Amino acid sequence: MKRLSIVFGIIITMMSSVVYGAGLKSEINTTISQSGINRGAISISVKDFHSGKIVYELNSDTPISPASTQKIITTTPAFMTLGEDYQFSTKLYKNSNNEYLFVLGADPYLNTKDLDKLVKCMPKEPASVNIDASVIDDNEWGEGWQWDDDLNPLMPKFSAYNIDKNLMEIIISPSVKGYPAEIKTEVKYPLSFVNNIITDKETKYTIKRQNHISPDVLVMNGTIKYNKSDIIKIPINNPKKYFKLRLSDLIIDHNISCSGIYQDKKLNNNYTLITLLSHEINQAKKDVYRNSNNMIAETVFKLAGGKFSSSTGTFENGLEMFNNFCKTHNIDTSNIRIVDASGVSKNNLMTADFMTDFLLKVQGYLEPELPTAGEGTLTNRMLYLKGNIHAKTGTLSNISAITGYITSQKEQKYVFSIMINDSKTSPADKKMLEEYILRTIYTKG
Repeated sequence: MKRLSIVFGIIITMMSSVVYGAGLKSEINTTISQSGINRGAISISVKDFHSGKIVYELNSDTPISPASTQKIITTTPAFMTLGEDYQFSTKLYKNSNNEYLFVLGADPYLNTKDLDKLVKCMPKEPASVNIDASVIDDNEWGEGWQWDDDLNPLMPKFSAYNIDKNLMEIIISPSVKGYPAEIKTEVKYPLSFVNNIITDKETKYTIKRQNHISPDVLVMNGTIKYNKSDIIKIPINNPKKYFKLRLSDLIIDHNISCSGIYQDKKLNNNYTLITLLSHEINQAKKDVYRNSNNMIAETVFKLAGGKFSSSTGTFENGLEMFNNFCKTHNIDTSNIRIVDASGVSKNNLMTADFMTDFLLKVQGYLEPELPTAGEGTLTNRMLYLKGNIHAKTGTLSNISAITGYITSQKEQKYVFSIMINDSKTSPADKKMLEEYILRTIYTKG
């Protein structure tokens, strides 16, 4: 009788699990149906955190653009490859001929004040000042990035010459109502303005740059409010030129005699380290995972590729590093395509099933790094899930995505990936569906 009771209890438990699973699936399906978004445009994978078993899936093996959720996939192996103790470093060397060499580390946090600290360590009359920028290649944008995004401050170019976040500040000041505004920059850079901004009762203007004709000319049209200046930041068109101009300014400020011609040279054994300036990698993790910084994601991916291959950091070396990581962790990459590290390009293709498989493999490392509700890109989203969700969001034109970890009210834990590629609905509608699906997992899971 006791054995029969045990068997009966096991059967009841199994039946409960089947009903519970069916109930969650039904609730999610109802939520999707009520959203009005075509099911064919939605890709979802939800898996049990502990067993890895599928809890819910919809088009989970269909490749779709993941937007910035891809940063989870590309930068996690990159951060692991670089290591917890890695530092972005910019170094100053000299040799016996009194020749000085700046060895750049593509430090995304380097600014002009940092560079000044290095310049101060130089003598008044160096034989020459040169630059080693071989840490990563000179391909400054990702494949498939949109040409009309070149003025987007969220998408600056990136290279070994990273400085001041590769952004330049422009100040637009009103004059007398009906007259042109004043436009200026605080730093020296060969940038010209076609100023068609008029002082008026509101601030409303556009900025355009034709890179194929005049990359250092900004055409500015519109109005600015008569009693308030506007400060904007735009991506630097030529980071290498900008870096060298900042270096020249500092050399002049410190009365150092220098030709201003900085040759490309590589570090060798004839040089001795004079000083360095560095920034720790932990801040980069926060800025990538929580704030979705594109420039840092791309830079870190290339740096990790360089370390992996013991050569110059390139996207190709980063991809080789990534593929080796997936092979080592038994993650199948046959159904995905990666063309950049940040997820900016729509040429990237990912499946929800791959995303959740990846999350399961790196859960101990990744989950604590992702923001919960009220933090980072989730600052104003899903506040009712605070502490119970850790996720990365992604947004591109027509695309919204969210991927991460969630714990339900019943303390069941899941990994999930939701990607929506639909041109007929607004970004708000897509994000609303994501939230309702996650609310369903939280309350019913």
